[in-house]
Amino acid sequence: MNLNSLFGLENETAVVVGGTGILGGQLAEALAGCGAKVAIVGRSEERGMERVKSIEAAGGTACFEQADAVNLESLTRARDAICERLGVMSILISAAGGNRPDATLPPGSDFCKLPLEAWQGVVDLNLVGGALLPSQVFGETMVQEKKGSIINIASASGMIPLSRVVAYSAAKAAVLNLTQFLAREWALTGVRVNAISPGFFPAEQNRKLLFNDDGTYTDRGQQIIGHTPMARFGDPQELAGAAVWLASHRASSFVTGQNIIVDGGFSSVTI
Repeated sequence: MNLNSLFGLENETAVVVGGTGILGGQLAEALAGCGAKVAIVGRSEERGMERVKSIEAAGGTACFEQADAVNLESLTRARDAICERLGVMSILISAAGGNRPDATLPPGSDFCKLPLEAWQGVVDLNLVGGALLPSQVFGETMVQEKKGSIINIASASGMIPLSRVVAYSAAKAAVLNLTQFLAREWALTGVRVNAISPGFFPAEQNRKLLFNDDGTYTDRGQQIIGHTPMARFGDPQELAGAAVWLASHRASSFVTGQNIIVDGGFSSVTI
């Protein structure tokens, strides 16, 4: 067996919902680098086209389709357009997600005062837009074609109920549960469903939580570094290997319902 061929994604069409973000964008580039035609799906046309141009500059094939991950109709329109432009998708990465300040509990705050609207907003973005609707829309096509790999981007906080980000942690825990449900539901259809749980990777939504304006760690950032055996945050490129492995039908054909943790050892340390 040629091991290099295990990870080739030629003749595959991949969809990255949330590909306009830092993590999703890096994963889109990784799939394109292995030969997949990649559709970037997100709300920001500017950031989506920037990622498309980056992929094309490296010799890859990509397109952008504007859609809101929590809107069924816009996702359905994006799916139909992608099938027409790039062919039927066989890989889906659901990378939409994030937190919001009013759903984060500062030290000493009262959980009982957490606004319901904030809670629902975070759950909608991370569970509904981050797994449920993309799986329904793009998964439907994969089930019909009897081939597919769905990769949901969860979080280390979905396994460990971290302080402050209670709504985000609960939503990501639900993503892991839904991943296992779909893996079982679609096991005989040729569609595999797995998750990747990143540890702490600085991005737009958590940068101020981790870093001061001068680039030093906040108290929260320092606590996380102190709890991480590798004593650093992750780089988005360090998720690429896990994503390509799960995306490849040759490399991970017997892998479904799993949660691949990429966290520098954070989850191995007892709180």
